[in-house]
Amino acid sequence: MSDGLPDSLIPYDEIVQDTLRGVIGRVLGSVAAGGSLPGEHHFYITFKTQGAGVDIPQRLIERFPDEMTIVLQNRYWDLIVDDTRFSVGLSFNQVPSKLVIPYAAITGFHDPAVNFELRFQAQEGPDDGPEPHDSAQNDGPTATPVEDGSNVVAVDFKRKK
Repeated sequence: MSDGLPDSLIPYDEIVQDTLRGVIGRVLGSVAAGGSLPGEHHFYITFKTQGAGVDIPQRLIERFPDEMTIVLQNRYWDLIVDDTRFSVGLSFNQVPSKLVIPYAAITGFHDPAVNFELRFQAQEGPDDGPEPHDSAQNDGPTATPVEDGSNVVAVDFKRKK
C-alpha cells in the first residue's frame, strides 16, 4: 500500500473489458441482422491469432503468428454473431477463408467512419499491450483513420501495488 489505496478484490478491469467487448458483439450483431454495413461504417478488428478459441486458416497463423487486423467493409460474407464470438468469410490473396474470432481475443476495434475506437489488453498473458503488427491483410480498399483522438476509448488498467 505505497499510495494509501488497498488492492481491489474485485476485478474491475476485467469486468469493464468484457463489457466493452460486448459492445463489439452488439454492433456486429446489428450488422448481421441488417445484412450489410449501414452508410459509410466499416470496421478494423485486431485480434490475437493464437488466442483461445480463434479458428483461422493455418497459412494466416504462419503469416501472422501473434496478431492480425481484418477489415469488414466491402467483401465479406456469412457474418454470424453470438454471445462469445463471431465468424466471417473473407478473402486473402483471392483465397476465401472462414475466421472464427472470440471477443476475448480482440485487442482493437475501430470504425473510421465515425472515428470510434476501443483498445483492450490481451487476456492471454502478462503483456503490456498488443505488439506492433502489419496493416489489415484481407482484400478490399482501406481507409486512412483519423488520428485526432475523438471518440477513442482506451482500456488500459494497471493495478497499483
